[in-house]
Amino acid sequence: MRFNDAVVGLVFLAIAAAMIAMTFSFPAFPGQQYGPSLFPRILGAGIIGCSVLLMLRGWREHAAGGRWLLLDGWTSQPRRVASFALMLGAMAFYILASEPLGFIPSAMLIQLVLFLWFGVRPLTAVIVAVGMTLLVHWFFSSMMRVPLPRGILDSVL
Repeated sequence: MRFNDAVVGLVFLAIAAAMIAMTFSFPAFPGQQYGPSLFPRILGAGIIGCSVLLMLRGWREHAAGGRWLLLDGWTSQPRRVASFALMLGAMAFYILASEPLGFIPSAMLIQLVLFLWFGVRPLTAVIVAVGMTLLVHWFFSSMMRVPLPRGILDSVL
């Protein structure tokens, strides 16, 4: 499945515009000419520039007879469509469940389900899901000092 570049560019343009709009609510640092909004705005401007280029290329392609959406052969295979839907569902689950459950249970559950769906042996799936979840949690919480949702493990962490 392939969307025309104009469609993809429009989606990224909307995301970048929303990202820039959100930076206007960021607090300013006293005595600084720039604050936490600078990097997201620079990044958003770059994404908007690339989005415009994608949209121009997509419109040229469409004018030359291209289609807005081209379905590949995998879209007629139910298991592959289910795999695609499962990946989208995993992302939606994380967005909805990470705050109440916490990062560790959410990430572990998502990885375990995906590993088992894609045919990884159960013991290997459990070991890798637990190991990678703990490694990612350690990296972000300890090394990068990014607060990850604690959820049900709040009293333990």
